[in-house]
Amino acid sequence: MMKTQVEQNFSDFYEKWMGQLEDHLGVLLLVSREKYSQESACEALYNKLTAHHKEYYTCKWAAAHEDVLAFFSPVWLSPLENAYLWVTGWKPSMAFRLVESLMRKAAAAGGASLAGMSEEQVRKIEALRVKIKAEEERVEREMERQQVAMADRKMVELARLESVARKKGDSAAVSQVNGLVEAAVKGLLGGLEKVMKMADCVRLKTLKGVLDVLTPLQRVDFLAATSMLQIQLRKWGKKRDKCCSNDNIHDLELK
Repeated sequence: MMKTQVEQNFSDFYEKWMGQLEDHLGVLLLVSREKYSQESACEALYNKLTAHHKEYYTCKWAAAHEDVLAFFSPVWLSPLENAYLWVTGWKPSMAFRLVESLMRKAAAAGGASLAGMSEEQVRKIEALRVKIKAEEERVEREMERQQVAMADRKMVELARLESVARKKGDSAAVSQVNGLVEAAVKGLLGGLEKVMKMADCVRLKTLKGVLDVLTPLQRVDFLAATSMLQIQLRKWGKKRDKCCSNDNIHDLELK
């Protein structure tokens, strides 16, 4: 299947963006290994990573305004990556699971930055988790509302009118109904763009909320973990796609 211009442009952007993320990860891991990393170095890395993520959402929103459906079935992601999407991106709740995982790992390793989270930090993270959970549910309700809108009376009536007009061979009526359908679909796509941005805003709020609670070195550890997870998921997905393609070739050869 050929890609649309929006899909091609964003695929090119995303491949480059992920390559840059991998470069940033190398620096994050280097700083993370230094127990006495200077706060200024951590802060500089934090600023680079937040700017990198801001660039992603800026480009995403611009492209989605042209073709929002491309982001509900992104061709630039592998099926494995697509399986973990939540309204066109990562689910905010995952960030809190990741913090817990890093805390356990750090405690077991001894002395790592997230092992030293204070009670106040833990309390703030928990309060943020509750708040974000409520916002996730609000996004899900809005997504459900958009999906149900497809079957409302207006859409059902338009589908009936188009079917009747085509059966009668009335080209003028078909053209008129098509115009109404196009306007209705445009409204539905606008609704999907709205819910996508709602979800992205919750993602950004989660990321900022967690990072605001952490110390500079803890931020580096957290950003390294989130980046590594995203990069590895992509690599696993690509590897699986390659294996599946090779299996299909072998099947054809056997036939």
